[in-house]
Amino acid sequence: MKSKLILFLAIIMGLITTFLFYNYVETLNKEKLSNHKMATILVAQQNIHKNQKISKQMVTLKDIPQKSIPPQSVKSFSEIENQILTADIVKGEPILKHRLQKQSEETLLVAKKIRKGYRAVSVGVNMVQSVTNLIEPEDIVDVVFSEEIKEINKQKLIRTELILQQVRVLSVGRRMIESTKEDPYVEYSSVTLELTQNDAVKLVNASERGNIHLILHSKIH
Repeated sequence: MKSKLILFLAIIMGLITTFLFYNYVETLNKEKLSNHKMATILVAQQNIHKNQKISKQMVTLKDIPQKSIPPQSVKSFSEIENQILTADIVKGEPILKHRLQKQSEETLLVAKKIRKGYRAVSVGVNMVQSVTNLIEPEDIVDVVFSEEIKEINKQKLIRTELILQQVRVLSVGRRMIESTKEDPYVEYSSVTLELTQNDAVKLVNASERGNIHLILHSKIH
């Protein structure tokens, strides 16, 4: 009787052990399958700079494990068409929705571009004064002021001086991002600069007295 009981208990324990082992193997298989589940997201095909409008040539689709997908990842180009980056992205980095803004929102953000302690002030410029409209947002310029001081023997005497140096351009016309191949060129007649309060007053005063010319700095260092 005792041997039968021991045999019965051994069979029961064997069944329990088999069940637990089978359940453990199934759990491992499910985790392995879950880890290998792939999903497609959009990543940068090149370095993309802040304030650039994204084009199809700048991005590509990439399969990555589903568990590794960052929050707010973009899964198709249609989700971000005609949108602009609010931060730099390096090649291979996922495109994230919170780093994008619609182009229609661009003109609402000029106040957000101004650094603390600075002001935005606009001056009128023609083609010559604006380096043939080649100045772009985020360029650095110097400001030259010239005025007629007197006329002697029908000859005008002009005084010219450099009044401001290394000034950041916030916008040209109403455009606050650098032009791209996708954006048609639009001629402008004003430039908005970022200046301290005193320098802003100085610039306005100079523009009322005479002519303002902008000198463009090189971006190559």
